[in-house]
Amino acid sequence: MSSSCDPKHAPAGDVSAALMVVDSRLKAVYDGKSGTDPEHQRMVNQFAASMGPTGLKSLLDGTCTLIYMYMNWLRGTLEHHDEDVVEYVVPALVGTMRMMPRTFSPEVVPTMAALLVAAGTGLSPNLWRAQYGPWTDAEMNPLEATAVLLAEHINRISGNDDNSFATRLIAEVLSGLDRD
Repeated sequence: MSSSCDPKHAPAGDVSAALMVVDSRLKAVYDGKSGTDPEHQRMVNQFAASMGPTGLKSLLDGTCTLIYMYMNWLRGTLEHHDEDVVEYVVPALVGTMRMMPRTFSPEVVPTMAALLVAAGTGLSPNLWRAQYGPWTDAEMNPLEATAVLLAEHINRISGNDDNSFATRLIAEVLSGLDRD
């Protein structure tokens, strides 16, 4: 039975731009830069402003697609070990979110957790969220941070030393689409 939140009904958005933002945040984390580097934030703000309103919507959709792709990869990987992605990933990420109150205010944590559950059960995160109204400004930073936390989680469990497995994973999918 098809759901109105089936990913085939969702716009993919600008996954490349979303991946670039997530990868730059990950690099800052791995370089030991805590908080938001003012120069980096200025660059991200300038990039976002250059996209215009439709570009920002596309970036938002791309971030949701990225979250879906990461959760889909985690689901497939964990099923090989008889683990459930919702049981294994969501509590760990929610625990991390709760330790980051400047990024994740208490009122957005349930939304981000539900977004992860939706993606982990095969639903489109952006279509799932659309049922509850438009995204709020207060949810933008937590949405980006959720994608970063997922990528970092994938990098950690992949066992690769270069901390770029999650980025390569998506880049390979995107390059495969370009070839087709």
